[in-house]
Amino acid sequence: MKRQLGLKYRLDPTPQQAARLRVLAGHARFVWNHALAECLAARERGERVPRYATMAGWVTTWKRQEATAFLTEAYTDNLQQKLRDLDTAWQRHFTPGLAADAPRFKKKGKSRDAIRFVNFPKYCRLDHRRVKLPAGLGWVRFRQSRPVEGRITSCTVGLDGGHWHISFQVEVELATPPRHPATAAVGLDMGVAHFAVDSHGTPHAGRNSFRQLEQRIATTQRRLTHKTRFSRNWKKQKARIARLHQKAANVRRDTFHKLSTTMCNNHAMVAIEDLRVRNMTTSAKGSLAAPGKRVKQKAGLNKAILDQGWFEFRRQLTYKQAWRGGLLVAVPPHHTSQTCPECGHVEAANRLSRASFCCQACGHADHADVVGARNILAKAHEQLSGQDLPVAPVK
Repeated sequence: MKRQLGLKYRLDPTPQQAARLRVLAGHARFVWNHALAECLAARERGERVPRYATMAGWVTTWKRQEATAFLTEAYTDNLQQKLRDLDTAWQRHFTPGLAADAPRFKKKGKSRDAIRFVNFPKYCRLDHRRVKLPAGLGWVRFRQSRPVEGRITSCTVGLDGGHWHISFQVEVELATPPRHPATAAVGLDMGVAHFAVDSHGTPHAGRNSFRQLEQRIATTQRRLTHKTRFSRNWKKQKARIARLHQKAANVRRDTFHKLSTTMCNNHAMVAIEDLRVRNMTTSAKGSLAAPGKRVKQKAGLNKAILDQGWFEFRRQLTYKQAWRGGLLVAVPPHHTSQTCPECGHVEAANRLSRASFCCQACGHADHADVVGARNILAKAHEQLSGQDLPVAPVK
């Protein structure tokens, strides 16, 4: 059995190598935007969006044209991989149930710069803390925080917060499928006041990393408005803003890794709600004809929800449970905080407030988040057993 892993490290390129990486990333970004424009033009003509096999031929044509002859200096594999990514993005957009947006144009400085090198054993080489990359890069040093074990199939170099990183895709051969050592199960109710509350009644606090740095980010952004656009000082200030955003993301990701590792190590099954964050964070602004209500309060709630990063936490739970042979179950979130876990009675009046729950039928009282976590776990057991247990209608 083969298992794929992604190992990410900080890259330390020389100034010449960093400049070459930016050029390669620019080539890939140009090809993405140029190909996306062709795809959008085809849709306007009523034609189907071209697939990768068609888009790959465009690169050869563009290299022969005078206006785009600079693509001859690009690394062809990078361009092909970017077109594969575009094709995948279109297929995700057309797949029912994914609700994925259509691909958008990439802008320098706002979109993440990344290039991928495939067929690693043939074109690249690893030597302890150095990696040899093609396209005129040569040997590049990286910070090996953990050993690279397994067979490397490809690597991706990307720019995050002003620093280059390299991610190795590794294949590891397993003699037998993993089997989780634990037998316990847990349900998690995600929230804002508490990042998560488990079905055992234990709250897990979030870091609210963006909220902690919000004032510093606002200050640096105000200073940016007083600088000449695209000047050297303007670029320095932009880099400061990017570093603050990257710091908030790193703090958030570190919290997720610690909590998800604890949950996956101790529980063979983790149950969560299938939350649609995009629907939960829609604006309440409304329109001129029908203006919304409590717009500022809803905007603050949206900011707090987005600061939690529920999707990233779910992504980490998914692959960590798969590594250990465990199971992650996502259940519908309907009425999880209005259902009594003791008698099954469902009523909106059961939820007295954000934190209080008291069943109007049997009188069971508990913290509302704990009740939600218990109901999530019960729904997961029902979903796995294939049973649809009767539930009283909501009054």
